[in-house]
Amino acid sequence: MTRKLDEEHQASLKLFVVLSKAYRAVMDRAVKDMKQQGLSPSEFTILEVLYTKGRIPLQQIGEKILVTSGSITYNIDKLEKKALLRRVPCETDRRVIFAEITEAGNMLFDRIFPKHADTIHSVMHALSLEEKQETIEIIKKLGKGASE
Repeated sequence: MTRKLDEEHQASLKLFVVLSKAYRAVMDRAVKDMKQQGLSPSEFTILEVLYTKGRIPLQQIGEKILVTSGSITYNIDKLEKKALLRRVPCETDRRVIFAEITEAGNMLFDRIFPKHADTIHSVMHALSLEEKQETIEIIKKLGKGASE
């Protein structure tokens, strides 16, 4: 015997599917754009955080971009070899190492970030400014509720 789901359960399942499909479609476009810049998605997002926020302790980068610490170290090493970022020891706490975007990294992002922002904006074109702001609040609420 199949169990009939109530309207609330059906709506939750439908939202899950729709949100998953929308996320995949948006991420596919964003990742394609990142790769066209010669960077992996992890490399791109690490540089984006440093570009917009400035110097950050290595330990905090994973929290900001939702990547495992092993992956962060690997990508930091790759970006350092490309001279796009550098590790900077903390002067007051020897346990802390900062990641900092280099001049070459800044020049790269000065060139590629406006195009990336345009790409993301074009992906979101279906929503008005008001709808985008409302969706941001709703998705934040959803995320907070899911983590409780």
